[in-house]
Amino acid sequence: MEEKKLVQLSKEGDEEAFAALVNKYKTKVFHLAFSFTHNRDIADDLTQEAFIKAYFALPKFQLKSEFGTWLYRITLNHIKDYLRKKGRVKEISLDDLAVSQEEEIQIKEKEQEEQRRRILYRSLSELPEKYQSILTLRDIQGISYEDISIILKISPGTVNSRLHRARKMLRKNIMPFLTKKGGINEM
Repeated sequence: MEEKKLVQLSKEGDEEAFAALVNKYKTKVFHLAFSFTHNRDIADDLTQEAFIKAYFALPKFQLKSEFGTWLYRITLNHIKDYLRKKGRVKEISLDDLAVSQEEEIQIKEKEQEEQRRRILYRSLSELPEKYQSILTLRDIQGISYEDISIILKISPGTVNSRLHRARKMLRKNIMPFLTKKGGINEM
């Protein structure tokens, strides 16, 4: 069924239609929440709460933009509210297991990848919120410039310049880690 029809049915109270929209967008909304919180449980909660907010806001949705764009705006605002209230939550744990040498090598590779990810997310989280949001939407979520413009309520030119500045700032934040002993290989 066409998305606009699902939205219209959802606005009329059809729970199955809204469930279809949830199924279509739940993974993307979860990844958006996870990219800010780095915690699956919190991201899962934020995803559910964003869909609840969207459900209750449906009567106000006027179909001027795509449903996904509207949903991302709700989700991003909800995440920002959460982060302002709770502060940034970052819990990353690795299980301590007795393993063979091959498994140890795999774990070390995963740890190095996790360390790179932590450096990236930490550097991203140090950026001002407007740059963090635009990088997450474009480079992590893969959302188009036009949709980002709608979500953030800024012009496409501002999206482009803000994204350029954000990437430059992120590179600057990551650079100290690249210049440490061993360079990139030590990240």
